[in-house]
Amino acid sequence: MVNISYSIRFHGIREPDRVALSYLGHSVTYKELWKRIQRMAAYLVEAGIEEGDVVAVLMKNSSAFIEIAFAVSYVGAIFLPINYRLATDEVNYICSDSSAKLLFADIELYDEDISCNSVLLDTKTQLNTSCLVSNYHPVATRPRSTDELFRLMYTSGTTSRPKGVMHSYRNFHWKCMDQSIALNLNNNNRLLIAGPLYHVGAFDLPGIGVLLRGGMLAIMREFDTKACLSLIQSEKLNCAWLAPVMTSSLLSFTENQNFDLTSMNWIIGGGERTPEKRIHEFSSLFKNARYIDAYGLTESCGGDTFMDPGREFEKIGSVGRPTPHVEVQIRDKKGNILDPGVEGEICLRGPKIFDGYWQDPEKTQNSFYKDVFRTGDAGYLDSEGFLFLTDRIKDMIISGGENISSQEVERVIIEMPQISEVAVFGVKDPKWGEIPVAAIVYTDGKSIDLDSLKAHCIKNLASFKVPKDFLIKKRLPRNPSGKVLKRLLRQEYNI
Repeated sequence: MVNISYSIRFHGIREPDRVALSYLGHSVTYKELWKRIQRMAAYLVEAGIEEGDVVAVLMKNSSAFIEIAFAVSYVGAIFLPINYRLATDEVNYICSDSSAKLLFADIELYDEDISCNSVLLDTKTQLNTSCLVSNYHPVATRPRSTDELFRLMYTSGTTSRPKGVMHSYRNFHWKCMDQSIALNLNNNNRLLIAGPLYHVGAFDLPGIGVLLRGGMLAIMREFDTKACLSLIQSEKLNCAWLAPVMTSSLLSFTENQNFDLTSMNWIIGGGERTPEKRIHEFSSLFKNARYIDAYGLTESCGGDTFMDPGREFEKIGSVGRPTPHVEVQIRDKKGNILDPGVEGEICLRGPKIFDGYWQDPEKTQNSFYKDVFRTGDAGYLDSEGFLFLTDRIKDMIISGGENISSQEVERVIIEMPQISEVAVFGVKDPKWGEIPVAAIVYTDGKSIDLDSLKAHCIKNLASFKVPKDFLIKKRLPRNPSGKVLKRLLRQEYNI
């Protein structure tokens, strides 16, 4: 029988004064965190939460977010973090689809049209949920079996309506095991939480896994470039997960050399293939740290592959090799396993991979070859087992019968120093079926003549791969993991 709160109890007894959380200048020890979890659990029981009930949160990052997540597990309920950037009708859809019994919401995010029994959290409660509990009566933990649900997470909906991903305790614990081995997690880890905790990047990569090992989480309410650098310096943080757009912001910040960042040992990236120039820029800022390219999905709790230390440039373009208990396969459209070097659909198997989508057996069946999950991403393995991403299968551009990998075109365009971000997508064309179009974001203070950019593409790409048009943007639309929402770019272009 399992319960993620047991780890906090373990550390709270053995090292009660060790700091578990840091948030807005307030520190919380493991002893204090265990007490807060118990009080929050009592509140949930008083609110009528029973085993198997779904408890949702619509919150920005805070220490309260962590307390609620552990307390929900403590009472045997199912944790449901919701993207706070969603519109009210989307929040209502998720609450309805999941049959959420209770919603915790930050006051600043709450809308009176949300149709779920809600508890509102002000600034004081975001620091400590004990404010909710007036009469504290301890309740017993409710252990769960490994196959029972720990969490529901709704996909970001890059291509369709969000789907409820079911994470069991087995999935979560094997995720923590694999990442602990791959990243050598221990109680000396001081992890920066800069991304939103409703997403697997912040919560899982390695996120809560650090607390299970007795480390410390330094939580930012939301990402801010200067505040992030300052927090790394003041708290001597040594590890982090950052979405690509966050990393780019840190690297381009004009005052970044004014901060002492020597404590940082590693930062996990991912969400897109990392350009070589970004790795060089990263090394010049974080002089003692390595940039770990990675690959993962909501369906796998994130972090399925990590780049090996010291092979970042030798294997440029790769997202690394799988963690110990993840098998990566490349399959064709018929489900046949392909040889190294041959592109196909990336498929995953292992105990950290989810079992299916909430109340959607048809979608679940279509997403698996027996026990092997079909990611919908295209890529290939080299002879040493390093994974290379080429595209989302639905983002592959087919022009005149020729396949065009958008990431191949993006890699050429990002070589230009005047370009800070690029996304290539396909639009319908009566002659060719589809043609490639590139959305570009200029580097601060710079621009480029589009004829010169096109000439650069002609020099480095086959003619049919050269973008036929360019869309100039101030920023690219992204989901929380940093993946560009190309469907929104297509919609904008076709208006």
